[in-house]
Amino acid sequence: MARVNHKKVRQLLNEQRSKISDRQFFTSRILALHFEDMAMAQTRRYQYNRRIHVGLFWDPKSSSVANTNNLRIRINTGNQLVTQNRSRENRYRIICGLFAHELGHCLYTDFPASQTHKNYLEVGKWYPDPPELKMPGDIRNERRLWEYGKSDPQNMEMLRWIAHIISNILEDGYVENRMLSRFPGKLGACLQDLRNQQWESLPTVTQLMEKEESDGHIFESILQLLLSYAKYGELKYGETPLSDERIQTVFGLLTEIDSAVMEPLGKNRLRTVNLILVRCWEYLQDYLELCKARQKEAEASGASSALGEILCRRFLLFPGSSEAGEGSSPPVEEEASFPLPTAEKREETAKQAEEIESSANAEMEENSTDRAEENSKGDESLSASVFREASSRKQKVSSKEGGRIPLVNTERVSEPLGGEITRDDSYERERYDGAAADIERVLEQMAEKAACKQLENERLRELNDAAQGISYGNIHEGVSICVKRIAEVDEELIEQYNTISAPLLTISRQLQKSLMQQLKDRQRGGKQTSLPMGRRLEAHALYRNDGKVFYKNALPNELPELAVGLLLDESGSMRSSDRCTYARASAVILYDFCQSLHIPVMVYGHSTESSNVALYSYAEFDSIDGNDKYRLMDISARNDNRDGAALRYVAEQLFKRQEEVKLLILVSDGQPAADGYYGSAAEEDLRGIKQEYRRKGILFVAAAIGDDKANIERIYGDSYLDITDLNQLPVKLTTIVKRHIKA
Repeated sequence: MARVNHKKVRQLLNEQRSKISDRQFFTSRILALHFEDMAMAQTRRYQYNRRIHVGLFWDPKSSSVANTNNLRIRINTGNQLVTQNRSRENRYRIICGLFAHELGHCLYTDFPASQTHKNYLEVGKWYPDPPELKMPGDIRNERRLWEYGKSDPQNMEMLRWIAHIISNILEDGYVENRMLSRFPGKLGACLQDLRNQQWESLPTVTQLMEKEESDGHIFESILQLLLSYAKYGELKYGETPLSDERIQTVFGLLTEIDSAVMEPLGKNRLRTVNLILVRCWEYLQDYLELCKARQKEAEASGASSALGEILCRRFLLFPGSSEAGEGSSPPVEEEASFPLPTAEKREETAKQAEEIESSANAEMEENSTDRAEENSKGDESLSASVFREASSRKQKVSSKEGGRIPLVNTERVSEPLGGEITRDDSYERERYDGAAADIERVLEQMAEKAACKQLENERLRELNDAAQGISYGNIHEGVSICVKRIAEVDEELIEQYNTISAPLLTISRQLQKSLMQQLKDRQRGGKQTSLPMGRRLEAHALYRNDGKVFYKNALPNELPELAVGLLLDESGSMRSSDRCTYARASAVILYDFCQSLHIPVMVYGHSTESSNVALYSYAEFDSIDGNDKYRLMDISARNDNRDGAALRYVAEQLFKRQEEVKLLILVSDGQPAADGYYGSAAEEDLRGIKQEYRRKGILFVAAAIGDDKANIERIYGDSYLDITDLNQLPVKLTTIVKRHIKA
C-alpha cells in the first residue's frame, strides 16, 4: 500500500476549502447544527427542554436579518450587516452574534405576557397596570391617548404596533445585557462584536435631526435614542446640545429604562412601555397621523400595505434594531439579579442628565434650597438604610413550594419554666418590602389566567366556525357539528395527570432517546460502522465473531417536517376491555413525544350528543395556556360515533398545515354506529374520506383496539395497524411517528 502523502492531503483540503463559497458555507446544514449544538450545551444550566432549531438562508435583497418564534431561529446570512465584513471569520462572528441575540429571546423573553399586553390594548386597557403619572401633562396625555385610540379602530391598531416596537426595544436591551452577563465566552464575545458594529452605524442626534427634514420624524428620532440607551447605555449627541427636546425626553426616562433592562419579569418591562406611550404622546400622535397619510399615498400609487407593516418596515431601517420575536412560551426561571455590563456607561449618561438638570435649576433656585435638598437626600439615604436592615428580618415569599415538615410521632411537647406575659410599648413594624409585590404577583396570575380563558373562548369560536365551513357530504347533511374544549383546566385534571403521567412519560423519554442519535447521524451524515451487512468491508473489524464487519458512508440529509393529528373514538363501546384507558394513555405518550421533539400535534376525540356530532379538542397545534396535556385526562367513553364527520374535520385541519408530511392517526374500535349511520354504507363513507385526503397528501394510520382488527382492516385496507395486545398500543403508535420522521 502506498504511503500517505500528508502534505498532498493538506494541499487538496486547502484547494477544496477555497472552492466553497460564502453562500454555501453560511447556509450549510452543518453550520446550522453547529449552532443548535451550541444552544443545547449552553442552556443546560436552565434545564431547557426544548431543542432550538436553526435555519440559515441567503437573501441579500431582504431587510430581514434574524428572528425567532421561540422554537426556531432564522438568520439571513446574506444581509448587508453580515456581508459588509471582509473576512469569513468576521462574518461568522457576526452571524454567531445574531444567533446569541435570538437565543436570548428564546431563553428570557416572556412571550405570553407580550401577547396579553397586546390583547389588553386592543380593548382599551393597560396591562399589567396603568403607568404611574408623575410628570406634568401625563394625566392629560393618557386621556388623549385613549380618546385617540377609541375614536377609530385603525388608530388602536397603530397604537398596538407602536407598543410592540417599544417593547421590542426594551426586550433587546434586556436580553443582550443578560446574554453578555451570563455567557461571557464565545457567545458573549461574538454578540459584543455585533454590538460594536451596530454602535458604529448608529446616527448622532444631529444626523437624526437632519433626516427629520427629509424623510423622518421627531418620534422616530426618540425611538432611535431609546434603542441606543436600552442596548448600550449611552447616546451619540453629535453637535446637538443636551438641552434638546429629544435628548431631554430620553433623559426623563433613564431610571425607568434602567429598571426595565435589569428586570427579569417581562410584565414589569411592559409597565415601562405604557409609561413611554404616555410620556411621548405629543410626538406620537403627530407621527401616527403621518403614517396614515403615508398609507393613503401608498394606496393611491397602487401599493397595498397595512399600517403595521409600514411601522415595522421603518423601524427595521433603524441601525441596531431587530425584528420582534414571536412565540408562546414563558422564559426560563432564573435569579433576579445579574451584573449589568453597560453599568458604567449608564452611570455616565445619568451624570450628564443630572448636570444639565442642575444647570437649568441653578438659575431658579437659591443656595439655601439646594442645602435643604441635600439634607433631605441624606435623611432619605438613612431611612433607606434602616428600611433595608428591617426588611432583612422577614423572609421573602415565593410562589413555589419550599418543602413541608414531615409528620413525626412525638410523645409530648416541651414544658418551659419561668415564662411571663410582657408588653412592648416601643414596637414598630418591621418593614417587608415584598408585600405589595407578592399581592401583585397573585393578581398578575389571576389576570393571566383570565386572559388565557378569554383567548381559549375566542379560539373555540374559531374552531366552530371552521367546522361549519366544511362540506361533510350528503350522508351527513342535516347533522350539526359542535367543537367542545375546556376553556380553563381545573386542579382535578392537573392532579390526575401528575398522578399517572410518570410511567407514561418514562416510555416517551425512552422512545425519544432511541430516536435522537439516529436523527443526529442522519442530519450530519458520516461513516456508519459495525453493520451486519453491506457492500464495504471494514478491515479493522475482521476479528469480530458477530459478523458486524461492514460499513457505509451516509450523506447528510434534511429531516422532513412533520405534523401529527390523533383522532380518538369515544363511543360507548370504548368502555369495554379498557379500550378508552389505553387510548388515553396513548394520547399522553404521543403528545409528550411530539412536544419534546417539536413536532406539531393535535389530539381530538369524537362522539355524539342527541344524534349530532360532538368533537372534543384536547390539544391544538398551538397551545395558548400550555395546559393541553392536562386536558387529555378528560378523554372518556361517551355515546355513539359518527366517524365520517369527525374524520373529515380533523383531516381538513391537518390539510391546512404547511409541513411536508401530514400524518393522521385514528384509534377506533371499528364500529361506526350512530342514528342513520352504520353498517356498510358508513364504512364506504370512511373509505371515501380516506382516499380523498390521501390524494391531498395526508397519510392515514388506523389502529384497532382489542378484537376489532377485522373491521379496521376492512375499512382502511393498507392503512391498518394490527394492535392485538393493548399493552403495545402506546409504543406502536409512537413508533409510527418515529418511522415518518426518518422517512
